Amino acid sequence: MQFATVTEPSSPQPQIEPLSRVQILAAIGITALILLFLARLWLAFDTVQLVPVTLTLPAVLMGTGLGIGISAASAVAYQLWGDYRTSANLYLSLVLSSLTLTDLIWLGLLPGMSEELLFRGVMLPAIGLNAWGVLISSLCFGVLHFSGAQQWSYIIWATVIGAILGVSVLATGNLLVPIVAHIVTNLISSYTWKLAPR
Repeated sequence: MQFATVTEPSSPQPQIEPLSRVQILAAIGITALILLFLARLWLAFDTVQLVPVTLTLPAVLMGTGLGIGISAASAVAYQLWGDYRTSANLYLSLVLSSLTLTDLIWLGLLPGMSEELLFRGVMLPAIGLNAWGVLISSLCFGVLHFSGAQQWSYIIWATVIGAILGVSVLATGNLLVPIVAHIVTNLISSYTWKLAPR
């Protein structure tokens, strides 16, 4: 799940049939397990010093603020960038249509934790806690959100957000900041889309 705030009630409907609730929830769980397995596998073959997760109030507040900022930027991009709006509508329709409001909690938590562990917790320090590491891990994060050639704008957006989350790790040295930001962003975007009148 990734980073779009949809506010227009007249969004175009996807041409692909939405997945069922069970399919979506299974995909969320399986994807999280695969990403956690890849992080663990990477650690088995590389001596990576993981970015620590330190639970502090400032880290939670910074992550929350960053998540709200990303969501606001997404809302602006949605209004001004037609290709992004089309991609976001398609993606969110496919993923969210069959989910209940309670299901959205899992949609926020599981990708937020597993994606951040792999991309910012393991990959970023393995490549280097520097601009090069942020660039490469962000590109990989963007590719993870590839769902078809027509969705290129969504990949660009995910790459930019990946870079912002990577910079938050460099600035704070705490993986909790991007985890919270990712979860908050996913929750805001999914609840906004789900509760918007259609």
